[in-house]
Amino acid sequence: MASFNRVILVGNLTRDPELRYLPSGTAVAEIGMAVNERVKKNDQWVDEVNFFDVTLWARTAEVANEYLSKGSSLLIEGRLKYDTWEKDGQKRSKIKIIGEKMQMLGGGGGGGGGGGRSAPQRQPAASSGGGGYDDYSPPPSMPPDDEIPF
Repeated sequence: MASFNRVILVGNLTRDPELRYLPSGTAVAEIGMAVNERVKKNDQWVDEVNFFDVTLWARTAEVANEYLSKGSSLLIEGRLKYDTWEKDGQKRSKIKIIGEKMQMLGGGGGGGGGGGRSAPQRQPAASSGGGGYDDYSPPPSMPPDDEIPF
């Protein structure tokens, strides 16, 4: 049976990127993302926040570290990875996202503490394998129930 593992997230950074280098010289950045989902609860639309850990590699990791800070908006395309480890004798697990493509989105998120980073005039598209999201626009927010045509 065939399988498919892709994820696309649009959200904001919850902290500044954490960049490190492997002994081979490959850059790795860990970022946290918050993604809002609009849901209806008790006749009111509310935002529910989901938090994701994303790992970026190579030049994409370096670009994220250079241009992004807490609050920055971005689009990530990648795949899910299930990690397991043992800590203090207990088995632990977590689903992470391996970011393969990244597009920085405009519109400020206004983040703070960027470690002296400043936003560039034109933000480059970083990718580990071609193709950016220059034509991407996020979907509109959900319409009220009385405007749904079914």
